[in-house]
Amino acid sequence: MYEGEIVGFAGLMGAGRTETTRAIFGVDPKDSGEIILEGKTLKITNPNDAIRAGIVLAPEDRKKDGLCTKLSIRHNIALPNLDILCNKLGVVSSKKEDQMCDEAVENLKIKTPNVDINAGNLSGGNQQKVVVGKWLARNSKVVIFDEPTRGIDVAAKVEIYNLMNEL
Repeated sequence: MYEGEIVGFAGLMGAGRTETTRAIFGVDPKDSGEIILEGKTLKITNPNDAIRAGIVLAPEDRKKDGLCTKLSIRHNIALPNLDILCNKLGVVSSKKEDQMCDEAVENLKIKTPNVDINAGNLSGGNQQKVVVGKWLARNSKVVIFDEPTRGIDVAAKVEIYNLMNEL
């Protein structure tokens, strides 16, 4: 793969598309194969390994696996990025957190009055943008999308596809 390239997996239900994405991200064990990024073979046994390597996943079921719907947009973006937001003492920099959240809302055009509303109150398209936004805040190298437009309206689908093309 090359920078900015989009590669798709195709297959019928049960063919292993979702399982493959989950294995690359370290959620499920791999049966075989290697993951090589920038010439280095990676040993990914859990999502933390993948995240540290710059590989992230926007999962098929955003409500079950991608969001904490009872938490705010702010917390959904901040939680997977605490290593970036915390100082050496483990204290979150509210300035960095505000900046990260504001950039995600602006760059992804998340329609919300503020970042402190529950993610579960957003439309499906805006929920999906929060899932993507939390990972883009890390400047991830590889973003895996598993059915990124499932369950969202046509206008939101166009926005998600445009976003993917801009990466």
